[in-house]
Amino acid sequence: MSFQQINEQCYYYESAVNIGYVTDGVTGLLIDAGIDRSAVKKVEKELLKKELPLTHLFITHAHADHYGGAAYIQQKYEIHTCAPPFEAAILENPSLEPLYLAGGNDPLPELRNKFLEGPAMAVDEVIEEGEQLIGTIPLQAFFTSGHSYNQLSLLVNGILYAGDAYFSVEQLHKHKIPYITDAEAAVKSLHNLLDLNCEGGVPGHGTYELDFKQTVQKNIDYHEKLLAWLEEALEEPSTHEAIVKKMCRIYEVEAPQLSQWLLYRTAVTAYLVGLIRRKKITHYVSDFAWTFQLVRS
Repeated sequence: MSFQQINEQCYYYESAVNIGYVTDGVTGLLIDAGIDRSAVKKVEKELLKKELPLTHLFITHAHADHYGGAAYIQQKYEIHTCAPPFEAAILENPSLEPLYLAGGNDPLPELRNKFLEGPAMAVDEVIEEGEQLIGTIPLQAFFTSGHSYNQLSLLVNGILYAGDAYFSVEQLHKHKIPYITDAEAAVKSLHNLLDLNCEGGVPGHGTYELDFKQTVQKNIDYHEKLLAWLEEALEEPSTHEAIVKKMCRIYEVEAPQLSQWLLYRTAVTAYLVGLIRRKKITHYVSDFAWTFQLVRS
């Protein structure tokens, strides 16, 4: 774990969940805040040591590992906080994350943990896609949905802060079925990243790369491989419960806890949603079970 300078304005703290930082000497913009106060305090220590300003905070998306340290920063500093639309509502009401993972039911106690529900935080400004000015720093914001409903990635001074729009190859193989919410949206976002003109990219999980587009392409290939497997697995109609079980078994994921299983259930469903959007499969309810089958020409 280390605080690394990329160019004159851009830095990032490399950790299990990366935290970005950009400054022009006047504005100090933190990009994401880690999973808890201990994570973001490590970045704070580096900023104090280097006498760098901290005036603004941007959260790429409302997953607890990216905003868990935000409340601490807001309590300690007069900081202007920005976030994407929709994601902002979850950041201010973090119990929504375990709520939606639980399918709308009141979350059980084991789902009320720091991995799924960070401390509530305030959002001062909702940021849309396009050219933006955060403090005195000009940047471009891009919707990169697929991993989260309305995630925004930032392009600042030639550096892409991608959030979880793409993962390191190691992360893909570690999780085996990566957490996404819509495979078709995720692939489209990745293709959009391939068209960006920039110097390098910082993923939410992984390391800064100059040639990050190779990693982006490997993400596309990985998603397409899972989509192809799932399409083949639906040669015969299958219920939602059965296909989640089959895919998790085939890819040998580990989900002994309810929270882990719910994350994998969402991920498998994301690939089903992707195939539905591509009109490769259809779905219906039969005998009280959500059922999927191939669309045959």
